Amino acid sequence: MTVLDIPTSETKLDLPPLKLGNITVETPVVLAPMAGITNTAFRRLCREHGGGVFVSEMVTSRALVERTPESMRLISHDPDEKIRSVQLYSVDPETVGKAVRMLVEEDHADHIDLNFGCPVAKVTRRGGGAALPWKLDLFTDIVQTAVREATKGGLPLTIKMRKGIDEDHLTYLEAGRIARDAGVAAVALHGRTANQFYSGKADWDAIARLREALPDVPVLGNGDIWSAEDAIAMVRQTGVDGVVVGRGCQGRPWLFADLMSAFEGSDERHKPGMAEVAAAVYRHAELLVDTFDDENKALRDIRKHMAWYFKGYVVGGELRAALASVPTLEVLRGLLDQLDMSGEYPGSDAEGPRGRAGTPKRTALPAGWLDSRTVSGSEKEELTGAELDSSGG
Repeated sequence: MTVLDIPTSETKLDLPPLKLGNITVETPVVLAPMAGITNTAFRRLCREHGGGVFVSEMVTSRALVERTPESMRLISHDPDEKIRSVQLYSVDPETVGKAVRMLVEEDHADHIDLNFGCPVAKVTRRGGGAALPWKLDLFTDIVQTAVREATKGGLPLTIKMRKGIDEDHLTYLEAGRIARDAGVAAVALHGRTANQFYSGKADWDAIARLREALPDVPVLGNGDIWSAEDAIAMVRQTGVDGVVVGRGCQGRPWLFADLMSAFEGSDERHKPGMAEVAAAVYRHAELLVDTFDDENKALRDIRKHMAWYFKGYVVGGELRAALASVPTLEVLRGLLDQLDMSGEYPGSDAEGPRGRAGTPKRTALPAGWLDSRTVSGSEKEELTGAELDSSGG
């Protein structure tokens, strides 16, 4: 492993530990929940490199209350996860209250996050995710209920949201104040609207405005953090208390080592050569086998990570194709052994955006959703079908 020297003046930052209720997070970094990504295997990889809060995949409150096998898998944690963090998605105050109560009474979590930022059509077209804060009464009821139930067990509850549906229907300042008044432990903002999906540039100025509007509760910033330097820049530009990292760590679990170093004032950065990347891929696959207890499922899952891990590295086209369709651990070992293990870190070619950004598009919403800031009777009926899957994302 090589280390990149970065001027100390650009990296040192006097930022205190992040306080989430009774939890102290020495490295003020949160792994964003990502459907199909942040399972126990990936969270372990990230924890092995650095500190922070590592949030599980988003789970719907209804599925959790009904104890579906998939929902119970989604909230599972390794025995050594110090902060067991679960993100819930809900469109119903009663259901989210039951789900939070279950997590508290059965000791499934140490921290709960509520999702109000998902831009996926299957979520927003039913009024969930990034669409929900538009309905101020529903948003208020859900957050107040969840906080009340979490407080009974002494668990900090946070929310993660977007700027709004589009630039003409922004919700983040109102939602932030409502959440603060309800007693949340922190508010995280992804500096994009639902319409943007993951395209364009995150609006860090909006994150700064939220930080200014909520001086009495921790605010976390999310969006376009591809490196430790991006995280430091966001903190300096916006004044946030910590950062939330999503796509930037896909295929780069060592990003959390860089973030920990940067927040501790160190200039050291992980620049893995081919051998270290190959070792990480194989370990990831092994951990997925443990997670799913099914080698076929695990190897199907690792395939989507291949392009992220080897971004910028010299890997032949045929070998890349084989890695993207690998069937077993034995075959994976053989394919990885074909790589040039003397290959060094390729520099900036291995960094920057990864994953699908999508393109700006009109957010799918229930009919007439934008006509009022409160929920009508017919909309309440429509919302009853919004939590059918185990995962909302």
